[in-house]
Amino acid sequence: MSREGSFQPDNGSAANPFWSTDRAQPVYAGAMGDNTGARMLGVPGLVHERAVLSPDAVALCAGSNRVTYRDLELRSNQLAHYLRSVGVTPGSIVGIFLERSVGFPVAALAIWKTGSAYLPLDINTPGDRLSMMLKGARVSAVVTQASMLASLAADRQLSVVLDNSASEISRCSTGSVPLDVIPEQLSYVIYTSGSTGTPKAVAIGHASLLNLVEWHNRTFGVTPQDVATQLASVGFDAAVWEIWPHLVAGASVHLVDDATRIDPEKLRDWLIREQATISFVPTPLAERMMKLPWPKPTALRFLLTGADTLHSYPPATLPFKVVNNYGPTECTVVATSTIVSPQDSAGSLPPIGRPIDNTEIRILDDNMKEVPTGQLAEICIGGAGLAQGYLNDPKLTAERFIWNQFSAVPGARLYRTGDLGCRLPDGQIAFHGRVDDQVKVRGYRVELNEIVGALSRHPGVRESVVVASEDGQGEKRLIAYLVPQAASLTVSELRDFLARELPNYMIPSTFVSLDAIPIGATGKVNRSALPALSEENMLRDETFVGARTPTEQRIAAIITSLLGLGSMGVNDNFFYFGGNSLFGTQVIERLRETFDVEVPLLSLFDYPTIAGLATEVERLLAAKVSAMSEEEAQRLLALNTEQAGL
Repeated sequence: MSREGSFQPDNGSAANPFWSTDRAQPVYAGAMGDNTGARMLGVPGLVHERAVLSPDAVALCAGSNRVTYRDLELRSNQLAHYLRSVGVTPGSIVGIFLERSVGFPVAALAIWKTGSAYLPLDINTPGDRLSMMLKGARVSAVVTQASMLASLAADRQLSVVLDNSASEISRCSTGSVPLDVIPEQLSYVIYTSGSTGTPKAVAIGHASLLNLVEWHNRTFGVTPQDVATQLASVGFDAAVWEIWPHLVAGASVHLVDDATRIDPEKLRDWLIREQATISFVPTPLAERMMKLPWPKPTALRFLLTGADTLHSYPPATLPFKVVNNYGPTECTVVATSTIVSPQDSAGSLPPIGRPIDNTEIRILDDNMKEVPTGQLAEICIGGAGLAQGYLNDPKLTAERFIWNQFSAVPGARLYRTGDLGCRLPDGQIAFHGRVDDQVKVRGYRVELNEIVGALSRHPGVRESVVVASEDGQGEKRLIAYLVPQAASLTVSELRDFLARELPNYMIPSTFVSLDAIPIGATGKVNRSALPALSEENMLRDETFVGARTPTEQRIAAIITSLLGLGSMGVNDNFFYFGGNSLFGTQVIERLRETFDVEVPLLSLFDYPTIAGLATEVERLLAAKVSAMSEEEAQRLLALNTEQAGL
């Protein structure tokens, strides 16, 4: 295989012996310990083989902290023996509650060597949720460190505290634990968010993990000379992809510090300095990095991305390949993959590619019938990467993992992703968001990602996310949160640009300017962290000016109440903030009740600001007063004074 790799993400026609029983068995000898008869297949066995072949090669690197393959093997062996001594038995589930560090792969390997599966736990998980996850997975122990014990207060009896037990662990044997790892055995469990509000524990077997590993290393031509990176939070399944394929291949995995991994420019500089050749970067961050200048040449061969919708095509000047990947946690990280080529992206998002090895993609309608090319329906996934199901939840497993009517293999299943997609004429898959992410605006069905895609093509928008929110009348309105390239960006400019590509009902009514789009621990946009609308963050055409006169104050109260806003500038166009035809009739009615004047509906379009409407109301009032008798004028003045609270 060439140094550039051989990118063939199609469902391979050649057999992939991802669990070969005739593989030469690892030789356990010398410093690795005497383990006659030990049989360790799968990822732990392949990492052991690397330790035998290249013991002094660097396996893990975090700054000045370097762990060789020999160190990785011996340290994980000692921890495995210790875990066995404190009661961890084959078939258990063991939590890992550690910071992202070189200690995490050591702990995971040790757990595998006891015949158990590991459950990665993000260190920022709230205590109550953490306790619920541990109980739900029925863990037998949690590998942690002393500084994390406070978070485990309710489950401290499960703790195996590495730093407190360092001397006992160091006295354990460095020899491997005799073990049979079989394909059906559970490898790891990862919690994902559930639509019901309760997280789901996804159970992945060793065979599924090894399918990912072998596809990755074949596709990207990974060798011991490669330098890979580890950026993702350990509770995110991308960390599985970042670590294990590269350790199986004998490459070096470099861990980035927390401050660098969220800063595009710092991360670029770190990748260059570390001479990284393969790196996974979550989609929102990858889109920012694609726009940065890069030196030529650079060691980086592949920038892998995923976890969210990719809206941008890479520029032709990038000195590496950008690979877009898609896959639910339930399908072992990656189900489809493709190199994204620079091109004119007008009107389309980058595809998510073709199925990886031993993977099947079906686009099915509500009746589970396959739809024609180009038709939108639910993405369903089958093949070697499927999870065993949801841990201790057979009902949900049966709902989401269904019988695969297209397969001749007994017991074959399909996973219903809940994602919308279509098959393109060239065989690739296009992603169109979640089935439940479609929103209805003014009677039209709207895909929010289509709007984000259009915004991403505006040269003044660095990144964006669009949400649907109810206004004061219960109507859906679209709000675009964006990070501008320049402070001069205006609402009118954005609306005019979007109007060239989108129908009016898909143009956001409100634009909010942010310094950065909030990203969650999994690398996806954290919509719950998006700020509420305020006069400080809403993008507008002019500087905010508050109501100055009693008339403007009363009209502002009417407008903000109907739109569900806390405040609004007198020069802001209320149609840009969610105003519509229903809003217009309600405004007319409120103006009639408040000022006892008849404002024509067309006046709202002629004067679409509080200041303009106040001027028109005052003109109508003056005309009405001039036609009144003195007594009628005094009564009207008294009424308006009372309503104004003066």
